[in-house]
Amino acid sequence: MATQKETLRSRKQHKIKTVIKKTAKSPILVVSRSLSHIVAQIKGLDGKILVSASDLKNNDKITKTEKAKIVGKEIAEKAISQNITTIVFDRNGYKYHGRVKALADAAREAGLQF
Repeated sequence: MATQKETLRSRKQHKIKTVIKKTAKSPILVVSRSLSHIVAQIKGLDGKILVSASDLKNNDKITKTEKAKIVGKEIAEKAISQNITTIVFDRNGYKYHGRVKALADAAREAGLQF
């Protein structure tokens, strides 16, 4: 049985996905995070993954926010190398602060527009 917190996040996630699918005219940057890791993927309008980046291989002794910044910069560089410059940001039901915001800001600084 899902907790109230999980249920609310699931509702937010569903609401965000329906709006994005109706209005998206460019690839979608989807962020997933766990307690210790963060993953970013850019999906095309058909749902195929075009580019991905994560901090799973990065075992440095740095903060989780710093890892999120590295992932944001890495995904932006990979996307720009595949001629993807404009995207839609999907925070996947998470609040836009902390690691999610750090990833988005780093991606913007590296050249992605959203």
